[in-house]
Amino acid sequence: MANSPQFIIDGLKATVEGKEILKGLSLSIKGGEVHAIMGPNGTGKSTLASTLMGHPKYEVTEGSVSLNGEDVLEMATDERARAGLFLAMQYPSEITGVTNADFLRSAINARRGEGNEISLIKFIRQMESKMKELEMNPEFMHRYLNEGFSGGEKKRNEILQMMNLDPSIVILDEIDSGLDIDALRIVATGVNAMRSEDRGFLIITHYQRLLNYIKPDFVHVMMQGRIVKSGGPELAERLENEGYDWVKEELGIVDETVGKDETEFKVPMNTTAPKY
Repeated sequence: MANSPQFIIDGLKATVEGKEILKGLSLSIKGGEVHAIMGPNGTGKSTLASTLMGHPKYEVTEGSVSLNGEDVLEMATDERARAGLFLAMQYPSEITGVTNADFLRSAINARRGEGNEISLIKFIRQMESKMKELEMNPEFMHRYLNEGFSGGEKKRNEILQMMNLDPSIVILDEIDSGLDIDALRIVATGVNAMRSEDRGFLIITHYQRLLNYIKPDFVHVMMQGRIVKSGGPELAERLENEGYDWVKEELGIVDETVGKDETEFKVPMNTTAPKY
């Protein structure tokens, strides 16, 4: 499709405070695809999400990231968002003095561009409709951004932003953490409603339970700052049942975290998603 996005990460390496966390990660995501990255704590999953959105704490030392042929790494964070990248954060910030509605309308208008701003009436109707889908109290429209929100309310608010901003590549960083079953179902329903050929998803999660609601096309295992194994949904099921030790044994990995030197093991990088 003409509008189908293509997001390519090639040999990405990144450091934080001089320590290398991402060690040559490669992945390709097309519109219509849902990719899930799983892995133990300390393997670089959240670092990947923050690096892709341009967090200043993380320095890219090697590799490339492109969206529809454009160099993402040359863009500032706001430019990445306007280009179509969206990150649902694991720990959303609270911003006093800025209402949910004001924040979201400003973000929508920044993405739409000058001269193409959304009208107030259309925005209110759109926001109210999406809040209803997410079973959110309409009063949240007028509350300060994330202030006093529970963990589950913050996560729903992230999905509300996603649904209104209409991004082309969505990164969900452990959106399921801290959610009870009902909240997880609602959040997953919002994500599934956005699945289309015009949009690709990268879901970072520890748990199979999220993938019971959002069926991935591809599942990737991340260890030591790179993708070491890829497969279909059955890979997530096996990880849920057997853990990660079999992956480490199969690939000769001594320590799955980024705490050891890269020379601890040598694993061929997955440069493309598996084909079925």
